[in-house]
Amino acid sequence: MERRSPAFTLFIYACALLLAAIILAPIAWLFIMSISPAADLAAKPLRWWPQAADLSRYQTLLSTAENSAGAAFTSSLRNSLEIAGMATLAALALAIPAGWAVSRTPAIGWSLSMVIATYMLPPVALAVPLYMGLSHLGLLNNVFGLALVYLTILAPFTTWLMKSGFDSIPREIEAAAMIDGAGLFQTLRIITLPLAAPVMATSALFAVLLAWDEFFYALLFTSDQRAKTLTVAIADLAGGRVSDYGLIATAGVLAALPPVLIGLVMQRALISGLTSGGVKG
Repeated sequence: MERRSPAFTLFIYACALLLAAIILAPIAWLFIMSISPAADLAAKPLRWWPQAADLSRYQTLLSTAENSAGAAFTSSLRNSLEIAGMATLAALALAIPAGWAVSRTPAIGWSLSMVIATYMLPPVALAVPLYMGLSHLGLLNNVFGLALVYLTILAPFTTWLMKSGFDSIPREIEAAAMIDGAGLFQTLRIITLPLAAPVMATSALFAVLLAWDEFFYALLFTSDQRAKTLTVAIADLAGGRVSDYGLIATAGVLAALPPVLIGLVMQRALISGLTSGGVKG
């Protein structure tokens, strides 16, 4: 095994700590802002830690009292969960067969390239046709309509990821199963999909994150709490004449919790899926 000098090992750890500090510092400051009194946030010089933690903003945003800021926030949280969940499930339902078909039939790979090329179009170029289509279907300001729009964003991305995952699975395994008498769908269910499970988990996680963070279409196609998502709700908190930055920070902390928890639960599958195909036998 290669031996490393103590100086090089120290350098590696120092770089890792620096990277962790750069990544975690904004998150830590966001949390500190959320528990800091308004006077501390406006104090000069700036107080890096509050003299007394103020958790009232969390109580405000998690309140379900009618016509309150908490009711609007919790409604937006529920909408985001529903929309991201529906769009992700639909994207995987499309991406799994499409990715397998493109992987096993390279001659039609051009079709996936054309679909992925739609990412080069700016979202504003698609806003008008999407708006007219949703209006015609009666799906404006509707969670199903917004999930359908998100599906057009997630499906090409998840298909590309699934195709990369299927490429790393030898075709000989599927051929051997079919020689033993397994049908196509039986082979996919018993052989291919279990082997592609890490890539499926990775695709699902990235799809959830994309849908969770989307703002532009959510702002255009929603108008009230029936379909408004968290990103738009947080922007509304900053839209008044006087903004409570502590309340905005609190909303940011709460909005970040679901994807962070999902990422922690799926961490092992995520790493496995990202490295799938990185080593060839």
